[in-house]
Amino acid sequence: MARVIHVFRQPDRFIAGTVGQPGDRTFFLQASQDARTISVALEKQQVAVLAERIGSLLDEVGRRFGAEVPPDTPDDLIDSEPLTVPVEEEFKVGTMGLGWDAETRAVVIELLAVSEAEVDEAVVLDDTEEGPDAVRVFLTPAHAKAFADRADRVVRAGRKPCPLCGEPLETGGHVCPRQNGYRRNEEG
Repeated sequence: MARVIHVFRQPDRFIAGTVGQPGDRTFFLQASQDARTISVALEKQQVAVLAERIGSLLDEVGRRFGAEVPPDTPDDLIDSEPLTVPVEEEFKVGTMGLGWDAETRAVVIELLAVSEAEVDEAVVLDDTEEGPDAVRVFLTPAHAKAFADRADRVVRAGRKPCPLCGEPLETGGHVCPRQNGYRRNEEG
């Protein structure tokens, strides 16, 4: 079957969000343009890494290409609304690609479906007919900044980390490996 690439050149919305309670959340990235919405599932760590890498990319394109990157997310781009429902998972993200399109002056994010076969780097940000399905989103630097800031907030909205080991704290604390499992560390 041919590869499907969902392209959003001027999305109305591209956000990170979750479904579920802290400790049992499923993370999604959701792109919407006109009447079309695509949701893909991924791991919390993938969301955190994507937000961090977008920040680094924006710093780099500001320096190298003179792209106008706002220091803070413009107020009109702050999106605190929940994911659009129903959230129907198109696929689970395996590989992610990130780049700069100098021609359109846009950040390009590509999310590839988990694949049983090894993913050749050549299929990332490419229109080849072979390879895993993908979602490709083009964002202005300001929209990319807004996405990264929201993604960071979504990741941090979970359980607080233990000050000793960094593992997530449950409501009643946890057995902390830094304490050799001897005593429970309570959230302070």
